[in-house]
Amino acid sequence: MYDTDRSAYPHPDEFKVKRPEYTELEDGYYRATIEIAPFKVVGESRTKAGARRVALYRAALTYRSYHPSYRVENPYPDEFVDQEGTRWRRLPPSQQELGDYAFVGPDGEEDYATIEQMLMWDIRPASSQEED
Repeated sequence: MYDTDRSAYPHPDEFKVKRPEYTELEDGYYRATIEIAPFKVVGESRTKAGARRVALYRAALTYRSYHPSYRVENPYPDEFVDQEGTRWRRLPPSQQELGDYAFVGPDGEEDYATIEQMLMWDIRPASSQEED
């Protein structure tokens, strides 16, 4: 598992089992706050579930700052179509100054987003099972 004696910062899995406190923001977004005293992580998204995912992703990034060998898992596949039909593809490391993923926006132009932006927008791959 992980060695809690070697780090003051909680392992990201410890944040996963805590219930977030949600706040609805004026812009229609939600804020999820997960606290393990004295540490807390905050995420904002279009949905409560998305806000929780942002907070958990930030917990993993923070843990990595304490433990550089910790590998933060990418919550997205390299290529996928989201629930709204937008096709996303992971950029190679040589292009990641633009973002983590490329997609074609509503204007028909290719655009870029970081994983954190995608989580904030609550981007999710479409289900592999079609519903009738």
